[in-house]
Amino acid sequence: MVKLSVILYITIAISVIFFLSRSPNLNNSHHQTTSSFQRNNHRRLKLRSNFTFTSQDHLEHPDPQLQFRHHHHDAVAFDPVVAEIERHREDKEWERMYFEEHHQEIAGIAHHEEERENHAEGYEKQPEWEDFMDAEDYLNDEEKFNVTNRLLVLFPKIDVDPIDGYVTENELIEWNLQQTEREVLHRTQREMEVHDKNRDGFVSFSEYDPPSWVKSADNNTFGYEMGWWREEHFNASDVNGDGLLNITEFKDFLHPADTKNPKLHQWLCKEEIRERDTDKDGKVNFNEFFHGLFDLVRNYEEEGHGHNSTHHTDDSIETPAARKLFNELDKDGDGLLTETELLPIIDKLHPSERHYAKQQADYIISQADTNKDGRLSLAEMIENPYVFYSTIFSDEDDYDYHDELR
Repeated sequence: MVKLSVILYITIAISVIFFLSRSPNLNNSHHQTTSSFQRNNHRRLKLRSNFTFTSQDHLEHPDPQLQFRHHHHDAVAFDPVVAEIERHREDKEWERMYFEEHHQEIAGIAHHEEERENHAEGYEKQPEWEDFMDAEDYLNDEEKFNVTNRLLVLFPKIDVDPIDGYVTENELIEWNLQQTEREVLHRTQREMEVHDKNRDGFVSFSEYDPPSWVKSADNNTFGYEMGWWREEHFNASDVNGDGLLNITEFKDFLHPADTKNPKLHQWLCKEEIRERDTDKDGKVNFNEFFHGLFDLVRNYEEEGHGHNSTHHTDDSIETPAARKLFNELDKDGDGLLTETELLPIIDKLHPSERHYAKQQADYIISQADTNKDGRLSLAEMIENPYVFYSTIFSDEDDYDYHDELR
């Protein structure tokens, strides 16, 4: 089976390269084909920065909702090589900002770790990207990072279920999810290293200190009022109830939208009610549902169908769709929604990474599927490289590219 797969991809790759090299649109030159991505309209690749510093202690007016209201929906890079470079740069920025706030404590630990590594047997310091060239120069160097060659390498890694020489929507979704899960785990590990004070591989509630702006806030501040920093959130993440969060539980603590933990789903519903419950009766009436929650549900469904979710109707006018959904959720018909009755739509109020992976996959297929058969061949991917790398185009480029995935 493996030999047949290898033969299949070698045959496809040779056929595609031959086809592209013969194409009159590419000046009958394979070299010009592989370099066209670099030269057209001065399209220079530029690393993104999706980085958000968790603490916000350095901000004069922190935004409590920044971290927790659909905070992690930026698509990671399609290419793992680009993603790794971005993570490297993000780590350096994160370390710089954290050192500025906690330099006395962290600097000593970092120095100790560096000394320990430097004296380890057989230690050889690895060069940083900045030690030998700028990372963006690397991405724009045709010899070192050739986009056509990268797609030739990535194609068989995506085309896995089934292995048939085509990339389907489901295969793209799974590929995007793999990249996202790697990114989320990396950031979780970085946060855990900070909060795991005793280095036992777990985080206790006492170790997870809330930011200073939460400590000094009154009960009306969103970060405190909504319970994101309270023990209730922590306990909902603690699946086995041992008072400690392992790496999986801590990841769910930081990214509750992607959890499979029913206690966290219930907690999210409770937080939604606490936020929307203006009359403080512990439930959500239709007016409270319509002014906020329904917009989130509608936007989720419009995004799922590829519609432009930027339009807004008059939010002072009740819509039949809103009333219909409310009545469907209101199982006991008392005109009020409890946290349990909100459970069926919690995934729309807090979209998971699979939702965003599907958005990205649908966008890629809509742009690169030239024969409109609902799947991508290797030739289509190579003919449309901008679709896969457009998320890292420089904003300064003289090119009207799609920025849906930025």
